[in-house]
Amino acid sequence: MRRPILERGLLVMVAGLFGLSGLSGAAEPPVSDATQDCIACHQTVTPAIVDDWQRSRHARITPQDALKGPEARRRVSASAVPPELAGVVVGCAECHMLRPKEHKDTFSHSDRDVHVVVSPRDCAVCHTTEASQYEQNLMSWARSNLAKNKLYGTLVKSVNGMQSFKDMKTILAEPDEQTLADSCYHCHGTAVEVKGKQTRQTDQGDMEFPILTGWPNQGVGRFNPDGSMGSCSPCHSRHQFAIEVARKPYTCSQCHTGPDVPVYKAYSVSKHGNLFFAQQGGWNFKEVPWTLGKDFTAPTCAVCHVSELAVSDGTVIAKRTHQMSDRLPWRILGLIYAHSHPSSPDTSIIRNGNGQPLPTTFDGEPASSFLIDAAQQRTRRETLQAVCRACHSQDWVAGHWERFENSIRTTNEMTRTATQIMQQAWEQKVADDSNLFDEAIEKQWARQWLFYGNSTRFASAMMGADYGVFEHGRWNLGQNVQEMVDHLKTLLSIKERERHGKKTPSAPERK
Repeated sequence: MRRPILERGLLVMVAGLFGLSGLSGAAEPPVSDATQDCIACHQTVTPAIVDDWQRSRHARITPQDALKGPEARRRVSASAVPPELAGVVVGCAECHMLRPKEHKDTFSHSDRDVHVVVSPRDCAVCHTTEASQYEQNLMSWARSNLAKNKLYGTLVKSVNGMQSFKDMKTILAEPDEQTLADSCYHCHGTAVEVKGKQTRQTDQGDMEFPILTGWPNQGVGRFNPDGSMGSCSPCHSRHQFAIEVARKPYTCSQCHTGPDVPVYKAYSVSKHGNLFFAQQGGWNFKEVPWTLGKDFTAPTCAVCHVSELAVSDGTVIAKRTHQMSDRLPWRILGLIYAHSHPSSPDTSIIRNGNGQPLPTTFDGEPASSFLIDAAQQRTRRETLQAVCRACHSQDWVAGHWERFENSIRTTNEMTRTATQIMQQAWEQKVADDSNLFDEAIEKQWARQWLFYGNSTRFASAMMGADYGVFEHGRWNLGQNVQEMVDHLKTLLSIKERERHGKKTPSAPERK
């Protein structure tokens, strides 16, 4: 039901009480009637959401005012915003009532067309460049790339599938959707689909709401009801969407903490992490562009990968980007071998020399036609090194990168050794390569690159050296190889005894 005119008038006064004043202490910016209607109910129904929003920049400045600032300082990248949105603050209605025909989750709510899921295409109305860049980001394709890769589907099944035990064998069942949503697809993103409607009793009487599968979720590659992929809220948390949250490493740690992606752990023990934890209280996380030495004194994740950076004279040394690989020549996580970055964010199209959906063969040969070339690697390396050189000398930067790229080479070699052991087990028929991740020796092999190789490379990249030695690092790479050799010898010994008809009572029967 629409709020009566008198009540909506009173809500303007309420908005004043909420502190919705301009950034410079000027007159209160206008709040749309539709957003005022939302506030009228939701200050009671979901007060923390309203409270969170009132602290946001969205609640304190209109898009037309945001566009008036110097281009380098703007948060809004659209050249123009639709007139009906430009002159009011960005409130509930301006996000949850946009493009109702494109949203399959749109439903009638208090006589207005509202949708539950706000997508990057909604944010693109004001943040056009960022949304466009994010579409070319591996993150926005995270669900698609995982769901379409049948080989990695067996890894997902081995992690999430329920195991039962019968006749000295384990039986692995397909994982259920709720487990998948609570596991791999929590970060990669679920598919949010509308599966009908339901009526719920509320303080305002019975109301009808859409039934959504895969919800709640704020995974980086979420499939949205408007057909888009991705979500802005993993980094720009609702409902403040504060830039300072996205710039702090705690935000990245939601998905990048390990042991498969131990970015936060390696950063935490690095010199950069040490400086962040010790000095962050005096840093300015809100300024755009972000000035090295003035606003902060050591890099966070956002410094290296995302933020627009300037030096003290105002010169911009790195443009803001939401295509996270723009400054990355190497892809060092998640795959069997580190390799140059994919040229397309849609990695489901990659096929190696053996026809597998992998960027390298098991022997380490890269699928070069699907990866960026040496020239593009140099460009990306130079872009990131320019950030490093704002604080460090050329010799320091060159020496650091030389060590890092040596770590790529050595960890790939250690993975190749583990792979040779695994291939020997397959050739000798003491392991079955129909599923690469279900048997104990195969899990050891996966651990070599998924945990230990990743950890060593991340520690080297971010100068968290100690983490890359004994904490899932080089020690573990060597130990795991030896344990795989011992395991292979045991399997071969069991096979030989069985071939001669000798019982091996202590050995469990293989599937």
